[in-house]
Amino acid sequence: MADIIYFDNSATTKVYPEVMNEMNRIYSSVFGNPSSLHRLGNEAEKILTESREIIAETLRVSPNEIFFTSGGTESNNWAIKGIARANKKRGKHIITSAAEHPSVLECFNYLISEGFSAEISGTDQSGLLDIESFIEKINDDTVLASFILVNNETGAIQKAEELIAAIRAKNKKTAIHIDAVQAYGKIPLNLKKLDADIVSISAHKIHGPKGCGALYIKENTRIIPILHGGGQENKYRSGTENVPAIWGFATAAKIIHENIEINRNKVKRLKSIVISELDKYFGSGGYFVNSPEDSYEGILNISFPNVKAQVLMQHLEAESIIVSTGSACSSRKNVQSHVLTAMNLPRERTEGAIRISFSGMNTEDEALRFTEALKSIVPKIRYR
Repeated sequence: MADIIYFDNSATTKVYPEVMNEMNRIYSSVFGNPSSLHRLGNEAEKILTESREIIAETLRVSPNEIFFTSGGTESNNWAIKGIARANKKRGKHIITSAAEHPSVLECFNYLISEGFSAEISGTDQSGLLDIESFIEKINDDTVLASFILVNNETGAIQKAEELIAAIRAKNKKTAIHIDAVQAYGKIPLNLKKLDADIVSISAHKIHGPKGCGALYIKENTRIIPILHGGGQENKYRSGTENVPAIWGFATAAKIIHENIEINRNKVKRLKSIVISELDKYFGSGGYFVNSPEDSYEGILNISFPNVKAQVLMQHLEAESIIVSTGSACSSRKNVQSHVLTAMNLPRERTEGAIRISFSGMNTEDEALRFTEALKSIVPKIRYR
């Protein structure tokens, strides 16, 4: 396992050793139910409170606006369904883009069965929302607008402030949801300044545990629960909180935010090494960069002409190099990337696209070994 080059950090990340140690400590010593009124329950409740404060500080918001979930998918589902259902008497029009994560797009498709009018807006060739077209589609009945901040397949960074200002100007009552799962811990976020109503984040994208996430809900936002039962999380999200995972999330959040600029410069260097080496070997037309120039540095989407992505990925894995063909949530379906399709890229590029996603744990030597492998593999597997 030590020799594996792991370049699929957008799918999930390796847990920080410090996070593992802290989670093990909580599992063994703070095992009470935080809803219980005895001493063990109080100890667990204190861990929850401190975790909430840590996450809130990284987002520049109030702790009472942070609600813990089981991850990004639940956060997106709760945000979209909870907002839409809470405001359906005012309107049933909701809008997002064609380049969203499946957990957003499938929610929109599902809400159609509940009588909502779901609008899926297009993107430009960089994978960003066409803001003018998006805003034109918003009307008096639009109760929710949802968009991804950092695209999980290309790294495209949405012009969030400009988009939010335009949405507010068109309909100030439209709730704004941001899927920040790929952005959190990678780029600085100040949600008070950004002025979104509801924001999804997840632990396992920042070297925390799987199965844990959070939802920022701005105070006074109209939203209803999608889980009912014991009334945990201030009666918004029922279910006994996973205290060790939540503390692991907070620990990872603290570490990654203390190193956010260091990590960003590091992945920027790795990305530049890969592009430089591929430019020298394959030249113009020998490969394509599908990520826009100003995308998040930790994600690089590329295509090789006359190369099947699945075949390339399998050959790389044989060399102990792990990459992906897109979102881990849909990669096993073996379909064309809906994100690259929305960007109107030629089929040759969409069917040959791989996603390389770096983290602060990766090294320059790994980037060089990866490019050397590509130089050897790609010529062998090209079809005519």
